[in-house]
Amino acid sequence: MNAPKKATRLVSGNKKRHTLKLQRLIHTFTCQILCVATGRGATHDLRRLRESKTQIYPDTERLADAGYQGIHHQHAFTRTPKNASKDHPLMKAQRADTRQGAKVRLPVEHVIRRLKVFCIFKETYRHRRRRVQLRVNLMAALCNRIPIQT
Repeated sequence: MNAPKKATRLVSGNKKRHTLKLQRLIHTFTCQILCVATGRGATHDLRRLRESKTQIYPDTERLADAGYQGIHHQHAFTRTPKNASKDHPLMKAQRADTRQGAKVRLPVEHVIRRLKVFCIFKETYRHRRRRVQLRVNLMAALCNRIPIQT
């Protein structure tokens, strides 16, 4: 009798790839990577945040992307971008808030670009999945040491 394979729980539904997803917490003013959490690619971003048990002071403002809709139930000072639809366009205040969030998010995107210089984040990770958290933390520490060029 064959033993069940362990890789089946990491296979995504689409093309049966062993996908891993990263969640990064980045300080917007210092552009430092505060913590990195990894997990299966099929897991929702909000669930990964809850499972990582990252403790953030309740009075800090958190800026998240659209994958974290509904996080304001847990953390009161969270801003997520509002999406317009054909029937419900955005009001002027909502557009201004979304643009302000995009301006703040721009340095964060530059930090993510610095992480993607390492090919481990750009391509499919094909090595030991047990050690991916260690490798990601090491590369995040390296990116924190790189001076920011403005």
